[in-house]
Amino acid sequence: MLRQLYDWTLSLAARKSAEWWLAFIAFIESSIFLVPADVLYLPMALSRPDRAYRYAIVATVASVLGGIAGWYLGHYAFEAIARPVLEFYGKYDDFEALKVASGTGIILIMLVTSGLSHLPPIKVVTILAGVVGFPLGWFIVSAIIARGARFLFLAWLLKTYGEPIRHFIEKRLGLLAGFAAAALILLYLLVKYVA
Repeated sequence: MLRQLYDWTLSLAARKSAEWWLAFIAFIESSIFLVPADVLYLPMALSRPDRAYRYAIVATVASVLGGIAGWYLGHYAFEAIARPVLEFYGKYDDFEALKVASGTGIILIMLVTSGLSHLPPIKVVTILAGVVGFPLGWFIVSAIIARGARFLFLAWLLKTYGEPIRHFIEKRLGLLAGFAAAALILLYLLVKYVA
């Protein structure tokens, strides 16, 4: 089923309405959808490099708005909507473990790392931020920075290096972003516990 969902999302890139689909996928990815918007963004930006930055802005705005929707789901409708979504994707136990370990600083780090590298999944973090009452203003700012950095960096890579970079991005960007996220977490812990 996951492969079919991935293939369907990828097929949207060839449609005339691809930009609207990108916005839709980026929006729902941040709160309930399993497949990341990158699956649609990459082929769109490769086929139209002159629009790579435009697509990055569309994906960023839609992703942030979807994150806000996820925050509201967590804050106001956790039991009715968010919990069943997390259970459907098998993420509820991960969610509960994160909830127990979460303070404001940890939530902020998770927003940045999930925005950059999908670790942990963005939908889990947006819902968690709402459940624990993470300040919505800080949530929006961090989502803009993290998601914007991810999509704009992809746009720059694709415009600069074109098709050869696609395979590198698909195979290694998550790993590189994960290392960057780990470095950010380590830096936070050093500042918090050493200073």
